Amino acid sequence: PNPSQKINIVILLNHHHQENRWAIRCVIILLGLWQSSLVKSPCSFAEAQPERPNVVILFTDDQGTLDANCFGSPDLHTPNIDALAARGIRFTQAYAHTVCCPSRAALLTGRHPQRGGVRHWTQGNMAGPKGINMFLEEVTLAETLKKAGYRTALFGKWHLGAHRDYGPKKQGFDEFFGIRDGFIDNYNHYFLHRNGFHDLYEGTDRVEADGKYFPEMMTDRAVEFINRNQHQPFFLYVPFNIPHYPEQSLAMHQERYRGIKDTARRTYAAMITTTDHYIGRVLKALEAAKIMDNTIIVYMSDNGHSNETTYRIRGKEHPSGFPEGHFYGASGGGNTGRWIGHKSKFLEGGIRVPAILSYPAKIPSGEVRNQIVTAMDWYPTILELCNVKPTPQSPAIDGFSVLPICNSANTSSPYKGILHFHWGSTWAVRDGNWKLIGADGKQNYQLVSLTDEKPETINHAKDKPELVKRLLKSHQDWYSSVKPANPTSTK
Repeated sequence: PNPSQKINIVILLNHHHQENRWAIRCVIILLGLWQSSLVKSPCSFAEAQPERPNVVILFTDDQGTLDANCFGSPDLHTPNIDALAARGIRFTQAYAHTVCCPSRAALLTGRHPQRGGVRHWTQGNMAGPKGINMFLEEVTLAETLKKAGYRTALFGKWHLGAHRDYGPKKQGFDEFFGIRDGFIDNYNHYFLHRNGFHDLYEGTDRVEADGKYFPEMMTDRAVEFINRNQHQPFFLYVPFNIPHYPEQSLAMHQERYRGIKDTARRTYAAMITTTDHYIGRVLKALEAAKIMDNTIIVYMSDNGHSNETTYRIRGKEHPSGFPEGHFYGASGGGNTGRWIGHKSKFLEGGIRVPAILSYPAKIPSGEVRNQIVTAMDWYPTILELCNVKPTPQSPAIDGFSVLPICNSANTSSPYKGILHFHWGSTWAVRDGNWKLIGADGKQNYQLVSLTDEKPETINHAKDKPELVKRLLKSHQDWYSSVKPANPTSTK
């Protein structure tokens, strides 16, 4: 047994019998020898099996580049994100992807999403025809930590393929409660695009909970999981479905922002504070269990803020019950500062996101790093902090540990200013302060600079044809290297 655990030994013997008295003496001697060996032996259990940290990933949905107080939005009330930044490192040049699916693949595998077949929108309806699902050959962070003895859970949004033969419980998560696709109405739990469908599951079992607020439900599950597993190492992935539309914030947070005249910003601000509220509930559960200091916490958004402001219910008999024309889109009220762009764009406002790493036992607190990091980097960083090695059969990881950057603000990013993105038929490559954006089969390239007075607003493609040619070649070489080779999608 672990010597830190309390051991109760009960001996029920009749002390009047001589042989029983000898048994008691033998037990006492053996216990003394065992205790002595724990103190003196260089191979004690405590040394062979050091206590590993817990891991919590808080992944928000459509939270824009500067959309937290500590990232440069003083009009936002985000006390929990701010407190997390105060006890960790805040990254100002963190990159996810342009939309939900590829960001989540990159986060969970540490690899470019194309390698796992996540190149376009994944299957949404579990009950619908089979579509794109992340290859089962991909080894997730959950799978690696589970093999190392971690209890694993995902409460929230999956969005890497809804087919029942795929999904969280096929990729290392012991527990899953949430949505298998990309978004739902938070109260009736229906996906609202096109013909719509119900999307709330416990594993692959449909959950009926009409009228219950989904962010509250998923956070309740996260808190319960922490309480139940506080005495063993665990990996808790909490991919929130907010501030993603439909923007259904808590009433108390709507009241806070009633003085903001800009309707879009007012609505979005309330969603940000509602998101922060639920992040706070998870953090408070860690504190209450007295395991905060032994928990690695990663916070990040999956892409920039949404500007999808036109979505309305189609059809007169939508299964959600909403009437035709019901608005459920985003407000478009995000803050990108000097940058431009939003979700679905490869401009900085679409791919540069807030990110924090907190683990005071091993990394500094209250500091800022300006080097490039990406969603792929959390996988190798967490494994290094947990002293867990991937299995020899695991695919190669594209991300890098951020610990050298954490330990020194002067350490260069291993990306050396080069980043690649591809989604559907569109793509982008960044090299230093230049970025080339294009589309497959088209030659109307957009070459922009991050150092222009108004970054990324001028197209320099015609003036710099050689640079366009070089960056195009860089993209083509990269894309050829990440295309998968005939996976079987089985394990």
